[in-house]
Amino acid sequence: MVVIGAGIGGLVTASQLAAKGAKVLVLERYLIPGGSGGSFHRKGYTFDVGASMIFGFGEKGHTNLLTRALADVGEHCDTIPDPAQLAYHLPGGLEVAVDRDYERFIADLTALFPHEAQGIRAFYEACWQVFRCLDAMPLLSLEDPAYLAKVFFRAPLACLGLARWLPVNVGAVARQYIRDAQLLRFIDMECFCWSVMPADRTPMINAGMVFSDRHAGGINYPRGGVGVIAEKLVAGLRRHGGAIRYRARVTRVLIEQGRAVGVELADGERIGARRVVSNATRWDTFAGEDSPRSTLVEAAHTPAAEATWRRRYRPSSSFLSLHLGIDAAVVPEGFHCHHLLLERWEEMEAEQGVVFVSMPTLLDPCLAPEGRHILHTFTPSAIEAWLDLSPSQYAAKKEADAARLIQRLETILPGLQGAIHHREIGTPRTHRRFLGRSGGSYGPIPALRLPGLLPMPFNRTGLAGLYCVGDSCFPGQGLNAVAFSGFACAHRIGADLGLNPWALPA
Repeated sequence: MVVIGAGIGGLVTASQLAAKGAKVLVLERYLIPGGSGGSFHRKGYTFDVGASMIFGFGEKGHTNLLTRALADVGEHCDTIPDPAQLAYHLPGGLEVAVDRDYERFIADLTALFPHEAQGIRAFYEACWQVFRCLDAMPLLSLEDPAYLAKVFFRAPLACLGLARWLPVNVGAVARQYIRDAQLLRFIDMECFCWSVMPADRTPMINAGMVFSDRHAGGINYPRGGVGVIAEKLVAGLRRHGGAIRYRARVTRVLIEQGRAVGVELADGERIGARRVVSNATRWDTFAGEDSPRSTLVEAAHTPAAEATWRRRYRPSSSFLSLHLGIDAAVVPEGFHCHHLLLERWEEMEAEQGVVFVSMPTLLDPCLAPEGRHILHTFTPSAIEAWLDLSPSQYAAKKEADAARLIQRLETILPGLQGAIHHREIGTPRTHRRFLGRSGGSYGPIPALRLPGLLPMPFNRTGLAGLYCVGDSCFPGQGLNAVAFSGFACAHRIGADLGLNPWALPA
């Protein structure tokens, strides 16, 4: 069995299958595992490729998917609890820090909107209803009828409750309980900070997971950096007989008589496989009219259902990102690890509108030299804004946009400009190159208003023997979400190959 790509979704799939006894080979185009969930080292700093706001490391229930994925292959991550998920700095002087303690968060938000006290609690309690349904059942493949029957027998009320929320988006629920326009905009931003979509286009299933798990399992940072998660999954994969090859770029899925039978690498090597799993985006996996470059599956073999998916979903923007090493003296006492900054509501979905900030050294000082902090900041940016530039124009734009981003951050970190000791700038072109993602995209977002998660594809594809995993599959973006996708993909393949145990996980 071959897994294309060592992102978290691909690694969870591979390690789960190896633990079931399958012979698994992961092929990764880059030098390190993890994709956007990886880490890299520069001059004494350990930088996370993507965000460091990590869900899925709780100790109870079934939604702690990173904890469970590691434990299933004999691994464990030491983590550091974050006392707050995120500090918002929003238009009109709206400042909200989402406390790890649920009642404290509700009290803080109610103090800002006292006339909406009842609506605030009712909305977030609806999110808890979704979370309790998810947390009551092992999260495996919804494509397996045997699993569905077993999980319904174990938790019938949770299954029925979850089905109720599948076609629902957050905006409709929020407006049932809340009338204040600014508070509804805050709910939009609560969704946008992880889904890059406002509430009307964010599925309630995802919101129920995020808005509740930040208080249940909490936000927990892996000691040593986010890349440790992928490294430990690789160690667990190898312990169970699986293998991984780096600098192994797959260029084509081999198709014979309508079935995937292996892959071809950039150097011409061919590797046969009973099953092939693509951890690439669907735009990079299947050909379409909007395909910007070569895909793993050519147009002649692309299932018709993929054209439907392309009409429903489009790639989100990529990011302009800065990895900075800064003087610790510029960081005030009590500064939170994660921040979100927006000056005007109208610019929430605009090019370089919202600014995200992570400072993981506030939790794990060992990631930077003594007396320094890491500041990772990023803002949505479309690759179209970075194309057709000469080398000098590209360099000039990088410098100008980075300078503007740093200037904006001075509002929450005065003196930042003069405190920078190390700086690296990443653009959508950087993310496309190193992560192998079409346009450097963060993931799929609805091209139109859709009924919750119902149109989101699962792991099986219309091509026999080929599966997909990652943020292009149910339930979408985020490390815990792609881990869910990995569990589901491994379970579906395990069912196809007769590898799954009869009993559900405890």
